[in-house]
Amino acid sequence: MTLAYLTTPLLGIIDTAVVGQFGDAALLGGLAAGSLVFDVVFTTFNFLRSGTTGLVAQAFGRGDALEEQAVLWRAVLIAVVAGVILAALSPLFAVAGQWFMGAEPRVSAAMSVYIRIRLLAAPFSLINYAILGYVLGRGEGGLGLMLQAVLNGINIALCFLLGLELGWGVAGVAWATVTGEFLAVLLGLAIVLSRFRKLERPSRRRILDLPAYRRMLSLNRDIMIRSFSLLAAFALFTRQGAQFGTVTLAANAVLMNFFLIAGYFLDGFATAAEQLAGRAIGAHAPAPFRQAVRLTLIWGFALAGIATLILLTAGAGLVALVTTSADVRDVADTYLPWAAFTALSGVLAFQMDGVFIGATWSRDMRNMMLVSFLVFSAALITLAPAFGNNGLWASLHVFLLVRGLSLLTVLRLRVRTAF
Repeated sequence: MTLAYLTTPLLGIIDTAVVGQFGDAALLGGLAAGSLVFDVVFTTFNFLRSGTTGLVAQAFGRGDALEEQAVLWRAVLIAVVAGVILAALSPLFAVAGQWFMGAEPRVSAAMSVYIRIRLLAAPFSLINYAILGYVLGRGEGGLGLMLQAVLNGINIALCFLLGLELGWGVAGVAWATVTGEFLAVLLGLAIVLSRFRKLERPSRRRILDLPAYRRMLSLNRDIMIRSFSLLAAFALFTRQGAQFGTVTLAANAVLMNFFLIAGYFLDGFATAAEQLAGRAIGAHAPAPFRQAVRLTLIWGFALAGIATLILLTAGAGLVALVTTSADVRDVADTYLPWAAFTALSGVLAFQMDGVFIGATWSRDMRNMMLVSFLVFSAALITLAPAFGNNGLWASLHVFLLVRGLSLLTVLRLRVRTAF
């Protein structure tokens, strides 16, 4: 799953690199702002991936194969309805995004184009969330890798073709995403349907069970609040960068891709924590639960150290590959160390998220994220005016550290009562 997740930030950096070849900081800023709005919208439905993983893993731990299938189909039904609504509302999201960012007109125009096109993929993206959640809940990392590789591989190839070769720029990057998500849905559904033909199927009554939907939506409420708080922090980070000027906004966008690469690099072990913690909770097995927490922590910190060293040594070369703008390169190189060390600051938060998602302790995740967001906001108000972009990046590190340490503190209390 580490390999699978690495394809997602790789796609983000390819998107940035394709648009960066036009040498226009406004286009890079528009792509960054548009991606942020898109992430805010889709974070509402992140439970279709993470919540499905936790529920399927617990059903797997109990040996309840019918409930595993039922969880998937409930998530798919929610994905179809929500996706169609999101696609229909894309013009409103574009206008709201422009208002929130308050960037210069050319940045706003590029952002609007990206949002209006990319949100057309909403039904396909959400169904892919559900399918990936089912696969990961069963611990099938190889299949998850294949699905993510197909999705992002198609997307990356089309980014080069539409965005660069045909010169469509930001619009080409957005259409590449729509096409990749659609083709990935066809493949994912073909795989799960062929598998389910050989198994006993859950009844329609079980799939449409209202208490089960209420549990899933309750899980969604907490994960949604947690995810919105996370994205609100990233939104404030991006907005504050925009206030420092278009070049700083573009440079931060490039560096945030490095942070995302490090984060997704570590998410493989967070996913392992989801699967193993969920199974242990489902089977009421405390020893495997503690072992899963210990091992994913050790490996997570080891990989975080490697990721930081790679970014410190090779980061300047990567910046040069991503953008041809000399001004953006200079600013990005200045703040590169801040981005490199986000892997070590964030590893505990990523790993704890995995444990709490697998155990479906969503309320604790929500509460600790709200605390972390308040601390981040205070740091931002204090440090950014005093130290400029250095203060902005320092605030992000404070946010990541508080997230991880607060969840670790709660985990010790939770384990005493969970089993």
